[in-house]
Amino acid sequence: MADGHHTQTAGSHRVGRIVIYALLVVFALYYLMPLFVMVTTSLKTLDDIRTGNLISLPREISFDAWIKAWSSACSGVSCNGLKGNFINSVSFVLPAVAISTLIGAFNGYVLTMWRFRGSDVLFTLLLIGCFIPFQVVLLPMAQTLGYLGIANSIPGLIFVHVVYGLAFTTLFFRNFYVTVPPDLTKAARIDGAGFFTIFWRIILPLSPAIIVVSVIWQFTQIWNDFLFGVVFSSGERQPITVALNNLVNTSTGVKEYNVDMAAAIIAGLPTLFVYIVAGKYFLRGLTAGAVKG
Repeated sequence: MADGHHTQTAGSHRVGRIVIYALLVVFALYYLMPLFVMVTTSLKTLDDIRTGNLISLPREISFDAWIKAWSSACSGVSCNGLKGNFINSVSFVLPAVAISTLIGAFNGYVLTMWRFRGSDVLFTLLLIGCFIPFQVVLLPMAQTLGYLGIANSIPGLIFVHVVYGLAFTTLFFRNFYVTVPPDLTKAARIDGAGFFTIFWRIILPLSPAIIVVSVIWQFTQIWNDFLFGVVFSSGERQPITVALNNLVNTSTGVKEYNVDMAAAIIAGLPTLFVYIVAGKYFLRGLTAGAVKG
């Protein structure tokens, strides 16, 4: 009797597991369907798009749309290609991510290990900065860029994204560093280690997980940004998101959906690559500072 009950229970668990996996597969297919449509459409010819349906496979695989999106996409009234805009995005995203992450780590270190009068107020103000909409800072940021002489330039875009991202990176590192045992820094001070020595040789080596979080967050936010790119840059200095928008909304007679899809995938590939390479560390690092602080 007991064996029969055990067998029935095991069978119920097996059926439940099968149902769960089936639902997960259905949800995954539903989630991946837009990507499937984008990839297949980008590999089709215009004739194939006109005669086929949305989810049909290409009759003949063609990379002409990818070549056209990369080298001859239209931006405004001229055709410059996404290649130059892609390079623009790389040239300001990488420095902005590196600088904002380093300064955020330094801020978090100061706010936790070297507390001073008013540090809690400062941290609260930084938290408020996380909730300020992009539109609020457009005019003061434009004036600041003009005063500094870096308006409509790659250094200007770097400056904008570093300033706006500091609130987030500081929050990440501060919440992580409050979990670091204070005995480490106290022992280092007793041994004669100074402010910067403790930061470079003790704190930063403990920070790979939260550094990954900051890099992924900042890279995604900056690469996908459209508003700052369209407001603070123009012409050949525009990032790829602005160029993609110009391409999709430019009408040259026949709408080339295959080129639009190829351009959208090109614009999204860097963030996809970052999440594939380091995505498994994102949640781990993000929750690392959830115990204290």
